[in-house]
Amino acid sequence: MKIAIFGSCVSRDTAEFIPDADVVTYVARHSVTSLEAPHGTEGTDLSELHSAFQKRMVTSDLRGDGIARIVKHAKDLDLVLIDLVDERRGYWLYADGTTMTNSLEVESCGAARDARRADARLVEFGTDEHFERWKSGFEKLVDGLSAADLCSRTILLDIEWAGAVDGAQHPQQDRIAKLGRTWRRMQRGTREAGRGLSNGRGVGEAWLTLWSVKPTEAEEYADRAAVANADYKRYRELARSLVASSVARSSSEVRIDRDHKWGPQPFHYRNADYLSIVDGILEHMKDYGGDRP
Repeated sequence: MKIAIFGSCVSRDTAEFIPDADVVTYVARHSVTSLEAPHGTEGTDLSELHSAFQKRMVTSDLRGDGIARIVKHAKDLDLVLIDLVDERRGYWLYADGTTMTNSLEVESCGAARDARRADARLVEFGTDEHFERWKSGFEKLVDGLSAADLCSRTILLDIEWAGAVDGAQHPQQDRIAKLGRTWRRMQRGTREAGRGLSNGRGVGEAWLTLWSVKPTEAEEYADRAAVANADYKRYRELARSLVASSVARSSSEVRIDRDHKWGPQPFHYRNADYLSIVDGILEHMKDYGGDRP
């Protein structure tokens, strides 16, 4: 099965569980905002990126050629997968209106620093400004796939971030549950402040300890997932309205795989979750018969 991906780890990791999958095109680190006004490669130093894959992905974003890379293989493709993970870090907006996705690679190689020095500004994910430009870019992506007769073979992976590791219960986000987490955090702070006073720390230092106690790993995952899922909501809703088929999983249905090969993250799931997503993909493909023009 020949697959193209416009997205990142959610789709790429899922593809590894699809029988006989052959990912012929992988467009990653590429916000749809770059499809309309890419900044271009001139003057952007990527020499600090030592991975050929990283250089290729960032260069593709700077050129805004994500659609072209997929459409080039349109006649051979059985499936196009889309996810929205790469939108989470926002994009750099230059004075001339061009953009560059704020990927981790852009940060690590110094391109983000150079953008800042060039008076570009970071447009944060979740803001109205980001959403409006993303909406226009996503519509361009769908139009490009439609022109290549790929819409019937395109599936959006609408998978929320997991708020708990495998084996743990999904955290509740109602008011009582949030108050409970805050209370437990204050209790830990009180214990640490008490130990500090016993060890000779001043009252002021102990007071700072009380209010600066760090969240537990479980609390951090729960908080990150809750914020991200809330921020993604309108993006996912619009994407579902424009893409004919989608496979959705709520945060309560998935879990973080602590032993995931890329490390535990709210968007790195268990094998069982990927297999479930694949079942959904294959069901959609069965519905349209998997036919290609």
